Amino acid sequence: MSEKVVYQDNKIIPQSILEEAKTALSYYPELKDVKIEFRYKEDIKKSFMQAQPEFSNLFKGKDDRSYNVFISSRFLIEEEEFSMADVPSEVLIGWLGHELGHIMDYRDKSAAGLIIFGLRYVTSKNYIKEAERAADTYAVNAGMSDYILATKDFILNHSHLSDSYKERIARLYLSPEEIIVLVNKLEEDLEKAEQEGS
Repeated sequence: MSEKVVYQDNKIIPQSILEEAKTALSYYPELKDVKIEFRYKEDIKKSFMQAQPEFSNLFKGKDDRSYNVFISSRFLIEEEEFSMADVPSEVLIGWLGHELGHIMDYRDKSAAGLIIFGLRYVTSKNYIKEAERAADTYAVNAGMSDYILATKDFILNHSHLSDSYKERIARLYLSPEEIIVLVNKLEEDLEKAEQEGS
């Protein structure tokens, strides 16, 4: 689908999203030594992207694991089809930042913890909500709030996406209002830390 580029010695990225992936990765210096492959996939159920640990090295130590970020080659949501060209760059960066938030979350889990996470994710709507909000929170805490808000705006206000898909996103992910509350709290904490340090 797209020529692949090796970045930071351990990231494999399709050329078509290289700049967006590099921008998203720049917010996560903690992932510099983590092997991640971004790859197109034909059929991702109910979403545009999906981050997963590589099963073949799941049982290695936490530092030796690698991860995949799958990107839907056709953005087909309930009969509405998108191409990558329909998605603005800042929205794509936000989406990638959200998926990297999942990888941040996965890094702290043991192999058994990741298997339990996977089982709960496919069987519990409440657990999906918890996991998606955790990924959003990692992204916002990393400084990506503008991108995450752009992604939310694109999904929730995009006329071509079905109401049921928009409702699912609104139900499971942080709302724009919740993101702004998080950002305000981060800024307050930062100000307080600076005042205490001066």
